Amino acid sequence: MNPTMNTIDIVVSDMQAAIAFYALLGLDFKLDPNTSEHASCDLPGGLHLMLDSEVFRTPFLPGWSAPSGGPRALLCFEFDSPAAVDAKYAELTRAGYRGLAEPFDAFWGMRYATVTDPDGTGIDLYAALPAT
Repeated sequence: MNPTMNTIDIVVSDMQAAIAFYALLGLDFKLDPNTSEHASCDLPGGLHLMLDSEVFRTPFLPGWSAPSGGPRALLCFEFDSPAAVDAKYAELTRAGYRGLAEPFDAFWGMRYATVTDPDGTGIDLYAALPAT
């Protein structure tokens, strides 16, 4: 049997800050009724995204510490148009989130930009460029 990847779990330092950030991207996280240290969101296509606080997750990961430097993983969000990428990047950076790459036209035919969530997880914003 081949395993099915159906969940991504992000460890966060501040649950409410993370939920607020992802709400700006249109994701609706629900706190677990049993603990405020875990939240989840169902995405199209059957993917499940979870947020776990450091307090919740570290007992299960002996020796874990938050990564330093750049993001080791990026979540990628597709938009309908290059203008929508620009607008979302502007909205997120105006709200105080760190921009890693301002919007640019990539050689592979997409408008691309990268920001970070409150814990430094990379968030790519992209849309196909119009065909020329």
